Amino acid sequence: MSETTNNLAWRALGGVATIAATIAARKVLSVGWKLVTGNNPPDSPENPDTGTGEALMWVLASGVGIAVARLFATRKAAQYWEKTTGDLPPGMEREAVQRL
Repeated sequence: MSETTNNLAWRALGGVATIAATIAARKVLSVGWKLVTGNNPPDSPENPDTGTGEALMWVLASGVGIAVARLFATRKAAQYWEKTTGDLPPGMEREAVQRL
C-alpha cells in the first residue's frame, strides 16, 4: 500500500475503534453511575442547577473512563494493524522500553 493509503486506512481503523470504545464506555459509565448513586448521570454538568460535587465526579469519572477505553481500543487496533500488515501503524514507532 502507498503511504497515503496506509495513513487513510489507519485513520479509518483507529477512528472506528475510538468511536466504538467511546460509545461503549459512556454506556458502561452511565450504568455504573446509576448503580452507585441511584440517579442518572447529569445530562449537563455545566448547568448551575447540577451540584458542583456531582458535576465534578461525573466529569472525572467519564473523562478517565473514556480515555482508558480509547487507549485500549487504539492499542488493540494497532496490534491488529501490525498483525495484518507486519508494521506498526503510520505515526507509531517502536520504542525501547526498559522494564523495571
